[in-house]
Amino acid sequence: MVDKCCGLPGLIQRCTQLVKSEKPPEDKRRIRANDRDYNASYQYADNLIKTAKYNFLTFLPINLFEQFQRVANSYFLILIILQVIPKISSLNPVTTIVPLVLVLLITAIKDGVDDYKRHKSDNIVNNRPAEVLRDGKLQNVKWRTVQVGDITRMENNQFVAADLLLLSTSEPHSLCYIETAELDGETNLKCRQALPDTAEMGDDTSQLAQFDAYLTCDPPNNKLDKFEGTLEYDGCSYSLDPDKILLRGCVLRNTKWCYGVVLYAGPDTKLMQNSGKAPFKRTQIDRLLNTLVIIIFVFLVVICLLLAVACGIWEAELGVDFVSFLPWADEDDSPAFIAFLVFFSYIILMNTVVPISLYVSVEVIRMMQSWMIDWDEKMYYRRFDVPARARTTTLNEELGQIEYIFSDKTGTLTQNIMEFKMCSIAGKEYGNLQDAAGNPIEITERTVPVDLSFNPWYIPTFKYYDKCLIDALHKRDESVREFFLLLSLCHTIMPEVKDGKLEYQAQSPDEGALVNAARNFGFVFKSRTPTTITVETQGVEETYELLCILDFNNVRKRMSVIVRKDGALTLYCKGADSILYERLSSSCQTLQDITTEHLHTFACEGLRTLVLAKKDLDEAYYKEWKKRHHEASIALEDREEKVNAVQEEIEKDMYLLGSTAIEDKLQDGVPDTIANLAQANIKIWVLTGDKQETAVNIGYSCQLLTDDMDDVFIIDGRTSADVKEQLADINTKITNYTSENHEVVFSQEDVSEGEFALIINGSSLAYALEESLSIDFLETACRCKAVICCRVTPLQKALVVNLVKVNKNAVTLSIGDGANDVSMIKTAHIGVGISGQEGMQAVLASDYALGQFRYLERLLLVHGRWSYMRICKFLSYFFYKNFAFSLTQFWFAFFCGFSAQTIYDQLFITCYNMMYTALPVVAVGIFDQDVNDINSLKFSKLYYPGQARELFNKKEFFRSCFQGISTSFAIFFLSYGVFSDYLSPDGLDGSTYQFLAMAVATTLMFVVTIQVALDMNYWTGLNHFVIWLSIVLFFGMQFILTSDLPYQLLPSIFTFHGGAVMVFSSGTFWLTLTLSCAICLLPVIAVRYLSADIKPTTSDRVRRLQKFHKVGSRHMMARRLSLRRISTRSGYAFAHQEGFGNLITQGINMRPSVDPA
Repeated sequence: MVDKCCGLPGLIQRCTQLVKSEKPPEDKRRIRANDRDYNASYQYADNLIKTAKYNFLTFLPINLFEQFQRVANSYFLILIILQVIPKISSLNPVTTIVPLVLVLLITAIKDGVDDYKRHKSDNIVNNRPAEVLRDGKLQNVKWRTVQVGDITRMENNQFVAADLLLLSTSEPHSLCYIETAELDGETNLKCRQALPDTAEMGDDTSQLAQFDAYLTCDPPNNKLDKFEGTLEYDGCSYSLDPDKILLRGCVLRNTKWCYGVVLYAGPDTKLMQNSGKAPFKRTQIDRLLNTLVIIIFVFLVVICLLLAVACGIWEAELGVDFVSFLPWADEDDSPAFIAFLVFFSYIILMNTVVPISLYVSVEVIRMMQSWMIDWDEKMYYRRFDVPARARTTTLNEELGQIEYIFSDKTGTLTQNIMEFKMCSIAGKEYGNLQDAAGNPIEITERTVPVDLSFNPWYIPTFKYYDKCLIDALHKRDESVREFFLLLSLCHTIMPEVKDGKLEYQAQSPDEGALVNAARNFGFVFKSRTPTTITVETQGVEETYELLCILDFNNVRKRMSVIVRKDGALTLYCKGADSILYERLSSSCQTLQDITTEHLHTFACEGLRTLVLAKKDLDEAYYKEWKKRHHEASIALEDREEKVNAVQEEIEKDMYLLGSTAIEDKLQDGVPDTIANLAQANIKIWVLTGDKQETAVNIGYSCQLLTDDMDDVFIIDGRTSADVKEQLADINTKITNYTSENHEVVFSQEDVSEGEFALIINGSSLAYALEESLSIDFLETACRCKAVICCRVTPLQKALVVNLVKVNKNAVTLSIGDGANDVSMIKTAHIGVGISGQEGMQAVLASDYALGQFRYLERLLLVHGRWSYMRICKFLSYFFYKNFAFSLTQFWFAFFCGFSAQTIYDQLFITCYNMMYTALPVVAVGIFDQDVNDINSLKFSKLYYPGQARELFNKKEFFRSCFQGISTSFAIFFLSYGVFSDYLSPDGLDGSTYQFLAMAVATTLMFVVTIQVALDMNYWTGLNHFVIWLSIVLFFGMQFILTSDLPYQLLPSIFTFHGGAVMVFSSGTFWLTLTLSCAICLLPVIAVRYLSADIKPTTSDRVRRLQKFHKVGSRHMMARRLSLRRISTRSGYAFAHQEGFGNLITQGINMRPSVDPA
């Protein structure tokens, strides 16, 4: 019996299984802990991940399939098949086979190297160490061997290997802390808690080994914040929710160890479900070339059909008279059959209108362009030794056509580092340096910071420059003391001592920056219990009784603590100015006005602001309020509303202390980069997992949002109907604005020049991306200058990118630095990864890798624009020179009886594209530039032609073809007219076939070489070298190939014996050559001169300015872009999550106290 896997069908089936293994669809996942056999019956995926496209067996078929998607490759394959038929081929098939194999081989090697890198990355991840409980004991294994149902052990700072149900931890109440930067981009810590019944097992491996719970949960999905399941154990059933789940990609923090049972592994994990497949990316130029090859092939078929018909007529009318000395190959041949064969002969003969060398040259040019990106020192990030990297060589020109940029926020636009910069206390502003006359002093690297060494707890890396605040502290200013005391008390930070040093574990970087600021100024938060907070205030340790924490949420936008010290009760509150101002005592009005001015100053600097207030409480009132607060907190109905109402009561009539201003440090050069990219007509959308307030603040800081905008629209609907109504309202407002303001025009089909911005959160975006609303959302968003999508999942990022990519005829680029950005990086036409704090996943999935966001400006406006311009110029010239080369064969056909006789020496046909004309056009494609890099950055409008696809399109293609056909017509008929009846002065017959062929070939070489010289804008020694080398190479080869020795060795191949000497010694030939060059090139020169003078392009004008050195410096432009307008907005943002207050007051997340001293 023959094995079913034998033979071709079996091999195909096996390859298919290797590419994608089939498994039954899941309606619900069923798992039994510690039972591998049971779980294996469901064929759940193991923990092996594969982001590579190929394996050993599938590389060749899949890669060849991808390569033959290029129409030209398929076209040349057909030509090879035709060329092996002796009756119709006048050329050796090797001339086509070798170049095609070379192109396929080069591309395959490049793709193989790229995929090998992906395999290496996969191996690094798959071979990470893990501890798994097997046979009653912990075993060290690799990640790839972890399976569903396994119980794994993790330690602090380790990555979570798979999606787990948390069973037990080292912390009190079985809590653990995780960082989810690779999932949602946030570096603030999140809390997870195990079930009390499983937490009892602790670190006891014997109990864990006997744990045989039965779990049911959702099938694999990409929803990061959704999970439903049940656990059945010891006759009891427990409900499971996302707070008990650790997702792959998270990092365990501040937790010594924890145990979990694997629910989803490998490709089934939520992280991998949110990572799209590596697509096969092709540029717009590639797609256009496919279309053009089809057009050329149709053109080729038409003219070959015309020549075949003419051949049939000629053979029928005249050819029969020559049969006696030019016999037909077979007796049965007829004019019709000969015409049929001649049709294919001309197809082969004139296939050079699209030579295979085109694709060889394109690959070489793209590879060199990629190397230039790699070698650019101006995109080298010295701080972390990160150069720019082109991880693909096929997309360079598309960098010059970008219309939409989709950017992550954290780690891409920002460093996610918060620094305390300024503050306002009791109506006095601190942080701005001023001289004796009250004029501001610019803070530079040379500015000396204030000395904080008087405080033993200060952090040496903290820099502050205003000595006035230090003086106020030394004077024991009561308002300053209350200000910093509030910062040291009103928070949810947990202290920790590591190696004898006091460290803070903040669940938001904002809060950490404020508490660290208080610490640096002498108000040190040292420890806490569920009922006390211990701080050291200017050297004196004090313990405050913590009575209540009124936690924040996105509605309250504030947080309060109530503390007791020496019998006095005080409420300290911090929050957004718009919220706290409504709750201040009327006696603070004057102070409020002054503080508001300071807030405007802070917001003008792009800082995130926070208002601080306090209130002294009466003991009796507090007891009565506490009772009502407790009753509201245990209410069975409308609990949240009742609690909020009671909290509102006590947070009234507060006294204003001041405001803080912290800087969410942007990456260097982000505002200038965004401003310049916007001037280049590139729309920037920010897609972030952060909260709305945080994202909006960064939008203002990086100048994506400005106070000059006519309106900032917010979509926060909770149902599909709400979102639809909000979209309709926004469209109406934009339309009304457009009709009322005549200065508003539409620069594109749907982009209003009114200054609008759109902000939408993740839950609303889910409705907006539904099929019924997606187009409405897209049209509305495209009418806005800036779009910010907040709280979005990785998959939503990809869906937004795909929405624009599919429905707008625009080139898209995605840029990010974390694993949560991988899906959108893969979805966009161009993916850029930043080597950041969130790992290397984004870089490994990207097409280009950068060290900083600011390098994107140079990547697009310099390298991208140059690459697009160069490849367009290369293609235009290439089609021109090959039409000029090939169409002379067409004109010659009318004088050779349509016999498919070539006008050129066969060796000239072989060398024309591969040797004689290759170097100059490749030099144009690699080195040419219309303006230098400085002016490319300064004059952003130079980028417009790439977006409009002006430099190479069907119109430009037909223009190049027409010029090539005209050139071939002029060269052939001028040469034929002169030499058809030519007799040289020394009596030699110049009307021979060899004389005409040599004259036409030489004239063609001169014309196309001068043409490429005219196309060059950027002349260097290398340009001169390749131009003159081509001419010298041509003449040298002609003299060698027509000399005596080659003819004596192979007379059947070297048939042009003595032709070079005879032609090149003729003065008539040189006069004819000069006249041909003038006829072919003078019109081109005239048209270009008149166009540059009458209707100059932006490039023409900038090149003229550059020539006369009238261009200002980039430095001055950067300074102008850096100037900020005065803002009147609040810069406050919450970046931490609700619920930590309850954890603290209930003592759930407390460790045994450690004296930091």
